[in-house]
Amino acid sequence: MSARDQLLVVIDPVARRTDGESVRIAKDVLGAGAGVKLCLPEGPEEFAKALVKRGSRRPVVVGDDRALLRAVAVLHRERALASAVLSVVPVGAAASAVRLARGLGVPAGAVAAARAVLEGTPRRLDLLVDDRDGVVLGDVRIPPVGPQDASAGGAGGERHAWLRTCQSLVRTLGARPSRVVPGGPSRLRVEADGVTLVDLDQPVEGVSVVPGGGGFARVEVHPASVGAEIAPVRARARLVTVSGPDFRYRADAVVTGPVRTRTWQVRPQAWGLTLPG
Repeated sequence: MSARDQLLVVIDPVARRTDGESVRIAKDVLGAGAGVKLCLPEGPEEFAKALVKRGSRRPVVVGDDRALLRAVAVLHRERALASAVLSVVPVGAAASAVRLARGLGVPAGAVAAARAVLEGTPRRLDLLVDDRDGVVLGDVRIPPVGPQDASAGGAGGERHAWLRTCQSLVRTLGARPSRVVPGGPSRLRVEADGVTLVDLDQPVEGVSVVPGGGGFARVEVHPASVGAEIAPVRARARLVTVSGPDFRYRADAVVTGPVRTRTWQVRPQAWGLTLPG
């Protein structure tokens, strides 16, 4: 049996609690097609330790977007993303909990996703890395509005967040969940590769930064307007800096802030994900 057929299957405790049937199905499909070593972590330390000591086994995360984010964050901190190819079987209590994985191209449903783990093809994807070494797989949004509840960031509340969400594997959760309410226009300076797209004298309704492929991010700024609508400002850049008065942002499933400045850099093809061929 080749190294590709040896899997380390890490099952998020939240997935076990919220959808045990999907977890069982994923285990059955994966076990029928490969050699499987199961890992049932009870805390973030166990989760990280399992990934770091995976050996030649391919890591497979069974869980929601937050579990996937944590896995990428662990491998990034270990500087192991270049050599590791992740796989994921999305399991969450609601569709919003696995929106990121679906957006990356992972199939819906435990059977289809597990088969993609066994039969899919590794793809290298761009990654956003911020100036505090945080990773972004999907997008950055300012203000941090979204359809799901989110939590303010902060490393100090990680252990409390883990316990509150039945040991969810999240890196930068805060201590208290809250529904993010969109506010009024913000005054921000947005720079793309050193070029100022909008300055503090122009209020903005929103900013988004999304990995766009080819080593560039897509940046879109929506200026606030009174009366006639102002067209969005768009750019492609390798380095994006947002600064101004205290602001919060949502990076994938996690809300962070308030901060006064943050810079994101594109790392081309920095991480691997197994997707349907």
